[in-house]
Amino acid sequence: MERAQAAALASAGVGLLVLALKFGAWWITGSLALYSDALESIINVVAAMTAFVALRVAAQPADQNHPYGHHKAEYFSAVIEGALVIVAAVVILRDAYDAVQAPKTLEAPLAGVAVNGLATVINLVWGVMLVRRGRDWRSPALVADGKHVLADVFTSGGVLIGLGLATATGWAILDPIIAAVVAVNILWSGGAMVRDSVSGLMDQAAPAEMVTQIRRLISEHGAGALEAHDVRTRHAGQVTFIDFHLVVPGEMTVAESHAICDRLEAAIEGAVPGAVVTIHVEPAEEAKQRGLPVI
Repeated sequence: MERAQAAALASAGVGLLVLALKFGAWWITGSLALYSDALESIINVVAAMTAFVALRVAAQPADQNHPYGHHKAEYFSAVIEGALVIVAAVVILRDAYDAVQAPKTLEAPLAGVAVNGLATVINLVWGVMLVRRGRDWRSPALVADGKHVLADVFTSGGVLIGLGLATATGWAILDPIIAAVVAVNILWSGGAMVRDSVSGLMDQAAPAEMVTQIRRLISEHGAGALEAHDVRTRHAGQVTFIDFHLVVPGEMTVAESHAICDRLEAAIEGAVPGAVVTIHVEPAEEAKQRGLPVI
């Protein structure tokens, strides 16, 4: 968890550097499209700091009021980031509408494009790294931050292409139009972030391939038990909660059934990073009476 916090803090530093470059590009040219790009970079910095705080909260151990831990704090970070992105998009759309009414000729567009291009390359490298590290470390906050940075890269690329066309054709109105297109893309990105985060807050199940893997591990390491049923999973940040019912012969001792559970827990936790396994043991007689399905 400490490495994820360090990555979030470093993301804020990179965001500040990119922000300075993009505002420099806007100051050089007076381009609304570059201004919209710079505005999104402000959100990147705020989002990185929000992710850092959320990761610190998520790292806190379980306590009396939060017996399952604080893992879902990361999802709140992603929801906040998505909401901020949507607000930025609305602001850009408003400014673009005003600018369409009175287009302005750009100043020193090539210099502005060069500065913004440098910022875009930095964002590309950093965004790819954040997404990869976030997935490796099972951190929704870092993945959301990385995806936002990469979304910024795509919008920046569109801005640069659009400004090139505006400069070549002399059509000043292309600048606010490009800004509006950027805003729509940002709005879509923010909505996707909120949707994905809400799924996590609603205890979304683990991916189908992970559930299949869990069922296979139960079959391979459950020797001595008769069957397993009601396998359930849910994600909470970097943790995956897994629970199921294990049917054993009625004459089996508590110690013997406990040994099977220990073996299953070790196998699943070794294969599924961040797994927390809970097993309910049932005697075969009760399972037969209830007509429970075999895994």
